[in-house]
Amino acid sequence: MTRDLLWRGMLAGILAALLATLFARTFAEPQVDRAIAFEASHEAHAMGRGDEEEEAPVSRATQKGIGLATAVTLYGAAIGGIFSLVFAACYGRIGPIGPRTLALLLAALGFLIIVIVPGIKYPPNPPAVGKPDTIQLRTGAYFAMMAVSIAGMAIAVRVRTMAAVRLGAFDALIVGVFTYILVVALAQAGLPQIDEVPADFPAGVLWSFRVASIGMQLTLWVALALGFGWMAERCLRKAGPAR
Repeated sequence: MTRDLLWRGMLAGILAALLATLFARTFAEPQVDRAIAFEASHEAHAMGRGDEEEEAPVSRATQKGIGLATAVTLYGAAIGGIFSLVFAACYGRIGPIGPRTLALLLAALGFLIIVIVPGIKYPPNPPAVGKPDTIQLRTGAYFAMMAVSIAGMAIAVRVRTMAAVRLGAFDALIVGVFTYILVVALAQAGLPQIDEVPADFPAGVLWSFRVASIGMQLTLWVALALGFGWMAERCLRKAGPAR
């Protein structure tokens, strides 16, 4: 059964990634073009008009075409596979919840702990923003925040389960929520603060890019939940008597 859910999750993730790619192509990529134009104008002013611009190793058309589609598709397949495994571990163990409802609940939690919480500490910036020599620091800090968020959720679930014996379901849920908030708050206070957005960078471009980035992720997670929930329901319905 887990194998059947796994390939369905990866398929749902790929289909969701296609929708997310269309969203990014429509709303996010124009902001990236504006950010690159801003950076290019600053570099041209710093070097002087007589200097030649360095040609990018990958053309912009490739980046926002096949490059974007490939990256988002691989991301969607990976997220979909992990999502299906978490679904298989949770189904039937957290109360009488149907497959579609459980898929939506897990997607909401995934969107919160993987996208929103790390994004509060390190909001998405256009590729043209940031210093090249700090890219490893920025990438490592972001994934560290994501790992802490995931670990914090696992700890909160464990605390909630242990507290439910003495406090009851509702109070234990509150304890679990505060546990997650505490873990995240400590991590955000301890991780380095990174702000490399130039003071004269267009605020409208930055805001539009961040909104588009969140919208792209939201599109992927909602499409994944709806698509996988429908597939999982049909799969589990067929396997009902055997299960």
